Amino acid sequence: MQSRKVEILVGCFLLASIFSLAVLAIRVSGFSLKSASDSYPLYCYFEEVGGLSERSKVAISGVAVGQVTSVAYSEETLNARVTIEIDSYIDSIPIDSTASILTEGLLGSKYVSISLGAEDEVLMSGDEIFDTQSAVILEDLIGKFLLDQF
Repeated sequence: MQSRKVEILVGCFLLASIFSLAVLAIRVSGFSLKSASDSYPLYCYFEEVGGLSERSKVAISGVAVGQVTSVAYSEETLNARVTIEIDSYIDSIPIDSTASILTEGLLGSKYVSISLGAEDEVLMSGDEIFDTQSAVILEDLIGKFLLDQF
């Protein structure tokens, strides 16, 4: 009888571990069950995206307010066109706001940070942000530093 209890406890522990691992994998991947109606698209144009990828976060003041849905080359502007989805409860982003590509930590993943402007007019669904700051490429900085040293 004692071995039966141990087997049941081990089985419960194993199921809880598998469930926890599945939840962790879904959270880390950025998968969301929110529908598309819960957000609206904005378009940003960057000279260099430096490893920014789909499902990267979009933040205002460090708080996640959306995610990147696509990164593509625009032949019209000859720059990278980044489509971001902003959560619908964020409805007052001024039109003179700036989008920047930043890195979480020293070698972390890239994300889009929006610095709010001061205009009264706000961005609407499908609007474009041209005032952007491209990603800083660590390899380029190291190369420039080494060339300056020799």
